[in-house]
Parts: sequence; structure tokens; C-alpha cells
Amino acid sequence: MKLFLSADIEGTAGIDTWDETELGEGKYTYFASQMTKEVSAAIEGAEMSGYETTVKDAHDSARNLDPAGLPMSARLIRGWIRDLWCMMGGLDREPYDAVAFTGYHSDALSDGNPLSHTMTTSVQRVMINGERASEFVINAYMAGYLGIPVVFLSGDEALCRSAEAMVPGILTVASKTGMGSAVMSRHPAVVCEDIKRTMQKALDSLKDPDKRAACMVRMPAHFEISVEYKDWNTAHKYSYYPGAVTVDAKTLSFASDDYYEIMRFMHFCL
Repeated sequence: MKLFLSADIEGTAGIDTWDETELGEGKYTYFASQMTKEVSAAIEGAEMSGYETTVKDAHDSARNLDPAGLPMSARLIRGWIRDLWCMMGGLDREPYDAVAFTGYHSDALSDGNPLSHTMTTSVQRVMINGERASEFVINAYMAGYLGIPVVFLSGDEALCRSAEAMVPGILTVASKTGMGSAVMSRHPAVVCEDIKRTMQKALDSLKDPDKRAACMVRMPAHFEISVEYKDWNTAHKYSYYPGAVTVDAKTLSFASDDYYEIMRFMHFCL
């Protein structure tokens, strides 16, 4: 059995400011190490359930995880493939039995994380079918497009609650709670232990057909994405994407029945 794990950093336990996410900055090394520990805990939980894990390093340079710090059974995709799958790069390359996420964060309009954003900090909001879209939502639909159940998420508490509303069968671990420009976090070792235990439970639950069905992402028959940029110049630039509709000076929309076309729009316009 094979698990695909997409790993971000802004939902890592304790992380609070942008410089802590950026290669070369003061506290980055510590939080990259914690990101690696949380991913390792997820892999260990998957191993206990009989799964092999492929990890996509999905933050910024995509070179944040310490390869030697991961369990020896894991495979790691570093760097960007530069295809439409983005943070899920590699998911379409071979069959996977389940998808999971670690270190994920709330969407651009949320106050659930001081580092809330959606794909880029140049965007004010992203909506899909009238609902706020986090990176989890965008990537969960990619799993749904391929018919792969989404079983686990770790990240800030607000994102965990929204993920549970979208995918009723998903199991989550809240690494921290946003409090304005601050966060309240449990001890990082406790978070890792919780991730390990919950990942095993999530994958074990797939043996139950009803629980597996509850982890399948429901794909709408039609998708409409709208993107509000912070700068009208950016909206003007991307308004030339084929099929893009200018809603106002800072907002574009795009619609399709095929989520792959939504992914194509995001690839060029986010």
C-alpha cells in the first residue's frame, strides 16, 4: 500500500513569523527540523499500518526537509516538477492508495494562523464555487480528481476544522491555534506523537468501506474559481489567460467542468 504525503511548513508546531519559514533566516533551521520531525512521525505511523510513503516537500524552495532525518523506508521528492500538480507533484506518476498532508495552514482570508495565505502572498482571496479555498482544498480536489481518499491532515486548528467539514472521514492533528499575530502550541514532541498515532489510525480505518467512502473528496460537476489579487496590475496581467473573466479591477474568475483545467488556470495565474 502506498501513501502520498504533501508537506508544508506554515502549519508546523510553534511557527509564527515569515522569517521562520525562509531559508537562511535566523530560526528557519529549527523549524525546518521540526517540519522534518512531523513528517517522520507521519511516515512512522504509516509504516505501522503497512504503508510505504512518498513525501513531496511542498514549501517555497521545496528543499526544506532533511532527507537523512526521515525513516529509511520513505521516498522524498525535492524541488519543483513544474507541472500542474504543484504541491502534489508526483501524485499522478504512479498509483497511490491514500493522500495525507502535514504542516498545512489556513486560507488567505482566515485568522486561524498568522501566516495564513493561499499559494502566494500576492493574493487576497481564492474562492472555489463560492467557498474559501485553502491550499488543502485545492490539493484535496487533486486527490479527488484521481479518486484517491484523503485520510489525514496536520496543521493549525482552524484549517483542521474546515478540512473535517470538507472530508468527513479525515482525521486531523492540530499543531497550534492562531491568536491574532501569535500562536498557542503544544510541545512539539507531543504533536509528533499525536501525528504518528493518528496517521496509523487513519490508514487502518480505510479497511472499513464506509470510512473509506467518507474520505473520498466529492467532486462538483462544475468548478468556478475566483482570485482577488492585492494589486490590480497583477489581475490585469493574468486577465489575458484564455477563458479568464475580469470581475473587477483586482478579481478574475475562470470556470470549467474539468478540475484539470482549474489546475491549469492556477498554474499560470496563482
